[in-house]
Amino acid sequence: MGYIPLFLTVGGACLLFFLTVKTSLQRKLNLQKELLTQLSLAFPELQLTAGSLVDPDVILEKLKKSDEKKSKIKDALKVVRELKYNRIQYNQLIKKAPYNWVAKISGFQPI
Repeated sequence: MGYIPLFLTVGGACLLFFLTVKTSLQRKLNLQKELLTQLSLAFPELQLTAGSLVDPDVILEKLKKSDEKKSKIKDALKVVRELKYNRIQYNQLIKKAPYNWVAKISGFQPI
C-alpha cells in the first residue's frame, strides 16, 4: 500500500511532462504555419500554400528576386528571420534526449 502513491506521483509527473512538451512543440508548428500565412498574404507572388511548411532559405531567395519596395521586403525579412529562428528552436528541441521521446510518440517530425 505504500508504493501506490509513489507510482501515482511519478505517473502524473510523466503525464504532465508529456502534455507540456507536446503543447510546446505544437505551438511552435502553429507559429511556423502562421508566419508562412503572413508571408503568403503579403507576397502572393511567392506562391506559398497555407498549410505547407516551406524552407525559409527558399523564401529568402524568392524575396531577393522580387521587384517589391525595400520597406516591404524589410518587413518580410523580419518574418523570414522569425521563421528561421523558430525552425532552429523546434529542431533543437526535438533532438534533445527527453523531448525526442515525446516527439517520437506524438509523431512530430523536424521542419
